[in-house]
Amino acid sequence: MKFLLLLIILLATNAFASSDIYTFANTEQQTRFAELTQQFRCLVCQNETLADSNAPLAQDLRGEIAGLIQQGKSDQQITDYLVQRYGNFVLFRPPFNPTTYLLWVGPFILLISGLMLIAFLVVKRKRLEPNYLTNDEQQQLEQLLKDKNTEKLP
Repeated sequence: MKFLLLLIILLATNAFASSDIYTFANTEQQTRFAELTQQFRCLVCQNETLADSNAPLAQDLRGEIAGLIQQGKSDQQITDYLVQRYGNFVLFRPPFNPTTYLLWVGPFILLISGLMLIAFLVVKRKRLEPNYLTNDEQQQLEQLLKDKNTEKLP
């Protein structure tokens, strides 16, 4: 029981220790900090923003962003600094440029390719479906079968 209580205390202490608390001169800086941390990707988690991640590197980057905001840097200067240091990968929405064309256009290419494949398979399946006889053809077939069966009788 003591072990369980100790484990709960350690987990709770760790959860509170990982939260960042930054003091800003005004609410505008706080808002900018919140918006900027939503625009950048955690380099460790990769599918989370800096604001959502609890990774130590994300905490460091949040601290760096807070420091840059407190120094009076603009959003563009902060973005340029992080992109220069970590590349376009740090941006949650990378720019549309020659190095990211496939990233932006790739899903549409796959979607169009998939639709073309489905259309091809549907057309091919239509060709393989049996052609049903018209009423006249069905009557002719029945007549031929009757004639053939009557010929075999002795």
